[in-house]
Amino acid sequence: MILLLLVAACALTCLGQIAQKLAVESWRGQTSTALAKLATPWLWAALTCLGLGLLLWLLVLQHLEVGIAYPMLGLNFVLITLVAKFGFKESVDLRHWFGVLLVMAGVVMLGWQA
Repeated sequence: MILLLLVAACALTCLGQIAQKLAVESWRGQTSTALAKLATPWLWAALTCLGLGLLLWLLVLQHLEVGIAYPMLGLNFVLITLVAKFGFKESVDLRHWFGVLLVMAGVVMLGWQA
C-alpha cells in the first residue's frame, strides 16, 4: 500500500511539472495579463496535481522515514527527462542521460534498503 502511495505521489508530481510546462508554453507569444495567465487551464491542472501529490506525500511520510522516501522522488528526474526528450522534443545530452542512470541506480539501491 505504501509503495502505491509513493508511486502515485511521484506520478502526480510529474504530471504537475508537465502541466506547468504546458501552461508556460501556452503563454508564449502572448501579451496576456497576469490575471489572464491565472485562468490558464494547464496552470490549474498543475496546481491540482501538485496539491494532490503533496497530500499523498504526507501520507507516505507517515509510514516511511524521510531518508528512504525522499530519494525515491528521484524517479521524477527520470520520468521528466523522458517526457522532455520524447514529449517536448527537447535535446538531452549524454551527460544528462548518465546522470539519469546514476539517479536510477540510487533509487534502486535505496529501494532495497526499504
